[in-house]
Amino acid sequence: MSSLVIHRVTTLDLAVRPIVWPFAEERRAEITAHFAEKQRERPKIWNGRVLLGRGAAFMDGHLAATYFETDFASFLAWRDWGFPDPAVFNGFGMGALRASDGAFLMGEMSQHTANAGRIYFPSGTPDLDDIRDGALDIRGSVVREIAEETGLTADDYAAEADWHCVVSGRVIAMIQVLNLDMPGDEARARIEAHLAREAEPELSAIRLVRGLSDLTPTMPRFVTAFVEQQFASR
Repeated sequence: MSSLVIHRVTTLDLAVRPIVWPFAEERRAEITAHFAEKQRERPKIWNGRVLLGRGAAFMDGHLAATYFETDFASFLAWRDWGFPDPAVFNGFGMGALRASDGAFLMGEMSQHTANAGRIYFPSGTPDLDDIRDGALDIRGSVVREIAEETGLTADDYAAEADWHCVVSGRVIAMIQVLNLDMPGDEARARIEAHLAREAEPELSAIRLVRGLSDLTPTMPRFVTAFVEQQFASR
C-alpha cells in the first residue's frame, strides 16, 4: 500500500478479532511517554479504545480485512513515528457531504483535537461503538460521525451505494458520497448553527469545495485525490 490508488467497492467485510499487537506491547513505555507529551500540548485528547486493520484485500468490488482493538496512545505513536509496523493500516469511514449544487462540505478540526487545523470530510478512527455482530460497521460509523460533528442525521442525505476506498500509504479512507437536498451555502449555514450550539465542537469551521482551486495543503492527500477524481468525472 505504498502508492495512492482508489478502489470502488460495493461490499465491506471487516471482521473484528482479538489480536495482540506486538508494537503496542514491546514499546509501551515509549508510547506512554509520547502520549503524555501530546496531552501536555492538547489536554483534551484521551486514551480511548480504537480499531486498526490488517490484511486488506480488494477483489471484484469487495474489500476484506481484519480489525483489532488497541488504545489511542498506541495508534497515535504508530502514526507519529512513521507507521513502524507495516502490517497494520488505519482504515476509517468518511462521509463526503455533497450539496445539491455540487459543492463538497468539509470541516476544519478544532484546536483541542489531535488533528487540529486539518480539513477533511467528517470521519473518525473506528472504536468499539462501531462493532456490530463481530464486524466493523463502517456505514454506521459514518452516520455517527456525521451526526456528532455536523448535527446532520441519515434523514438529511441520500447515501450512495458504493465506497471509494482511497489507499495512501498505511491509510485506507473508505469514502461514501452523501447527497444533500440543499445548496452548499444553506448546508454550511445549518452546520454552523449546530456548531454554535455546541460547548466544545470538534469542528471550528466549514469549508465549501466547489472546484480544484478550493483544495488546500491542510487537506490530506487521500481527500484531495478523491475530490480530484470526482470533479474529473463530471
